[in-house]
Amino acid sequence: MPRRGFYPGSFDPLTNGHLSVLVQALAVFDEVVVGIGVHPGKQALFSFEERVAMIREAVAASAAPERVGVVSFDGLVVDAADAAGAVALIRGVRDGTDLDYEMQMAGMNGAMRPQVVTLFFPASPDTRPITATLVRQIAKMGGDVSRFVPAHVAAAIRGKRGPRQGMDTEGS
Repeated sequence: MPRRGFYPGSFDPLTNGHLSVLVQALAVFDEVVVGIGVHPGKQALFSFEERVAMIREAVAASAAPERVGVVSFDGLVVDAADAAGAVALIRGVRDGTDLDYEMQMAGMNGAMRPQVVTLFFPASPDTRPITATLVRQIAKMGGDVSRFVPAHVAAAIRGKRGPRQGMDTEGS
């Protein structure tokens, strides 16, 4: 049976930091399932289908596509990981603040599903400052995000921009 990790997040948009963590996880696991959290009340920049397509394109260019699956989930991360047959949750950490939060989550998830461990992968120095939230904010204000996301994601973000100011996330 392959050792499977579960990498949850919004991936809205997929960043170079996400890819760095995914590549590290593929060095440890036979398979990685990317779990896209979908929350009905939260307005996303990209639809679930668009995020899946961006992940698949990025993986095709930089990893072993046959070893990466993509699913959606809307409940507890640890339940989604268990349902995916994962032995571990994959979490990226950029700094001490991330680690503090992730340690609390790992403790709670471990109490609910002790058979699913949490593994932390450090952000590489060049991806440490990147967050999807900051990428969305920079893009919305008309900034260039091409250093922070794969080229095809930067193109998709440019496609979401309005004619003069940043991008319009209302109704997208």
